[in-house]
Amino acid sequence: GTWLASQNRGDFKALVEVDTGLLNLYGVIQVDPKRHHHVKVEAAQKLIDWLVSPTGQNAIAAFKINGEQLFRPNAK
Repeated sequence: GTWLASQNRGDFKALVEVDTGLLNLYGVIQVDPKRHHHVKVEAAQKLIDWLVSPTGQNAIAAFKINGEQLFRPNAK
């Protein structure tokens, strides 16, 4: 994301874009309502369900900076 958002790339070019050693995975987890009583469990679960659904995964894949895809969804 930092690379895509940077306007000061100079003559630098990305040498490696897809390498498992460079993966920066994101995840989502609902907090424990037993420990945090104010949590809106149903709303949180709706968000989680949407994020991992085909619609959510397509929205994540469609997010771009300067025309370049930022995220590669991997929910299975």
